[in-house]
Formats: sequence, structure tokens, C-alpha cells
Amino acid sequence: MQKTLRIHRLLALSLAGAMFAAGAAQAQTGAQGSAPTAAAKTSTAGTATAGAQPAKLDRSDRNALIEMAQSNMAEIASGKLALTKAANPEIKAYAQRMVDEHGKTLAEVQALAQAKGVELPKELSVKFKAKGAMLEALSGDIFDRTYMKQSGRRDHRVTHEQLKDNLDKIKDPDIKALALKMRPVVEQHLLAADELIAKTARGATGTAGTPGNDTSTATGKEPIPNKK
Repeated sequence: MQKTLRIHRLLALSLAGAMFAAGAAQAQTGAQGSAPTAAAKTSTAGTATAGAQPAKLDRSDRNALIEMAQSNMAEIASGKLALTKAANPEIKAYAQRMVDEHGKTLAEVQALAQAKGVELPKELSVKFKAKGAMLEALSGDIFDRTYMKQSGRRDHRVTHEQLKDNLDKIKDPDIKALALKMRPVVEQHLLAADELIAKTARGATGTAGTPGNDTSTATGKEPIPNKK
């Protein structure tokens, strides 16, 4: 009888061991089966990230963004300079408006460029740097008149024409929408500059301030200070 009980106990222990081993094997198989699923998820995520990359833009679209950035940067730089050097408080007020409004537009250009994968220049072009250096060398009334005719009138006029020309070339709808939004702002700045130039010319004295004597707009040349 005791021998029979011992045999039953051994059989029970063997059965329990077999069941434990089977459970462990099943758990290992389940873990191995879940690994490909995780890898598949990783692969899918990678594909989704790759799909989120901005499409390559046409060269004209990239150039349009760069031109918009440069023109805004130039107006901000010259405006900041005018805030420290301008003698006329009305011109200082105009300069502050340029810093504020072109600063806002530049932020929009930079955000759109980042979304489109376009790297914008961090510095002004050689042309704008040269204009800034020329303004830096002036002071007083001569600075005021030159700043208004160069940055206020001429640069805004060039930017306005660039935006107009680019609208026919831009293919990306987001960039075109930004150009359309920017153009009337530039036009308002140009009109304000013309009004301020006319107003200060009427109040000026001497040859340089005589109304109708300024030919800088027609020739495209910078006004030449009078020699003393």
C-alpha cells in the first residue's frame, strides 16, 4: 500500500513538472511572437515620419522665400539704425513701425520656411550691408532724408515689384498666400514714405530741401549730401 502511494506521488510530481515546463515554453513563444509586431510598429512609425518630410520646392518658390526674408531683414536693420540716428521724431516713428511690422512678417516667413524645409540666410546680402554701411556714415537731416528715400521709398518699391513678379512664378500655395499678404503691407509702407518725404521736403530749406528738386527716384541713385 505504501509503495503504491509513493508511486502516485512521483507521478503527480512528474505531471506538475511537465505542466510547468509547457507553460514556460508557451510564454517564451508568445514573447518571441510579439517582437516582430513591435518591429513592424517601429517600421510603420519610420515610414510615417519619412512621409511627413516637406516635399522639395521649386527653385522659384525657394528664391521667393529668401527674397522675402532678406527684404524684411533689411527694413528691420535700417529701421533700428534710424531709431538711434534720425533727428526727426516723425521719421523715428516711421522707423519703429518698420521694425515692428517687418519683424512680424519676418517671423511668418521664417516659420513657413522651416515648415517647407528651406534654410534662410542668417545675414543680409552684400547689397543690403553696403546700404547699411552708407547710412551708418550719415547723421542729422542728411541721414533722415537718405533713410526715407532709400529704405522708405526705394527699397519698398523694389520689394513691391519683386512680390508682384514672384506671384506669377510661385507654385506653392502657402508661399503664394504669404506673398499676397505681404504685398499690401509693403505698399502701405511705400505710401507712408512718400507722404513723409513730401512733408519733410516742404518744411526743409535750401537747395537740398526744395520741393521738386529730388531726382533720386527717377535716376535710382542715392541723394548726394551738399558739400560745405
